[in-house]
Amino acid sequence: MNGLRVIMAAVTIIFTLLMAIITPVAWGGLLIVGFGLYQTSQKRKFLRKPGWLMTIGILVVITGGCAAPSEEVDKETTAQAEKEADQQAKAEEEKKAAVEKKAKEEEEKRLAEEKANEKAEAEQEQQELADTFGLEEVLVTRVVDGDTVELKDGRKVRFIGVNTPESTTRTEEYGKEASNYTTEKLEGKTVWLQKDVSETDRYNRFLRLIWLEIPKDDMNEEEIRTKMFNADLVLSGYAEPSTYNPDVKYSEYFVKFAREARENGTGLWAYGENGTTKGDLDPKEEMKTTTAATPKSSSSATTEEPAAAQEQEYYQNCTELRKVYPDGVPSDHPAYASKHDRDKDDWACER
Repeated sequence: MNGLRVIMAAVTIIFTLLMAIITPVAWGGLLIVGFGLYQTSQKRKFLRKPGWLMTIGILVVITGGCAAPSEEVDKETTAQAEKEADQQAKAEEEKKAAVEKKAKEEEEKRLAEEKANEKAEAEQEQQELADTFGLEEVLVTRVVDGDTVELKDGRKVRFIGVNTPESTTRTEEYGKEASNYTTEKLEGKTVWLQKDVSETDRYNRFLRLIWLEIPKDDMNEEEIRTKMFNADLVLSGYAEPSTYNPDVKYSEYFVKFAREARENGTGLWAYGENGTTKGDLDPKEEMKTTTAATPKSSSSATTEEPAAAQEQEYYQNCTELRKVYPDGVPSDHPAYASKHDRDKDDWACER
């Protein structure tokens, strides 16, 4: 009988230990079982029937052991649910991010297309304006002097309506400054050429107006002031207006701009009221205009002796004339002869 009790006690202990490993609640039952076994082995018992105590302990162990898997299952279920919730939230965030990214890409694409369309429309508008005003887009590769440049295609272009001081074959005051200014503004730059009437001069240079930007109205004074380089040279005091028929489209503007520059003493006008090279504001030009506009009998006629009344000077050719007058002579000069004025510009034997 005692052997059977020992075996049962051993089985109970092993079972309760296993259950205790599973859950802390079983430890309480194990302690109760142990106390019951202790009371069973004692002669003087604290409890009359310690077997009941052992039974209660075993029931506690069994209850705790059975509850443990349920708790573990609940924990695992909860953990799995949380994991799934996190994964779902992450998936939602990724989906939202993907939607936002796609929307952003579509918006950027739309803006890029709008910008491209606007650029194309602007270029088309510019081309239409260029065609309207007869503008030719070119690249300036070299500056010869203040009023002459060379293009990428090899053409040389002489600016219409303006004359900068010489800085090549001979040097005039402020010539280098004018040449440097044109170099700074035009060399290596894209500009637009505009023809007036003439195609070339006697040196086969193309006669053109130079636009830095395509104007919206090529006869608007503000646009001429800000976008045409010929006008810029005059306004900035690097050139005098120099009009030759039939290229007179902008001559009145150039004369107006030159008078402004002369009043302000800008550039070459700082050297005197006649500037430093020949031009429309020189006294000889003004005298010619006055003589043509004033009758001979008028009391307000010029006090200078008319060219016809001066003693004439005769030279066989321009070579002989330039020995005395290196820059040639105007039509009101005693040495002027029409046979020496091959380009009929009222200036004989100019270089």
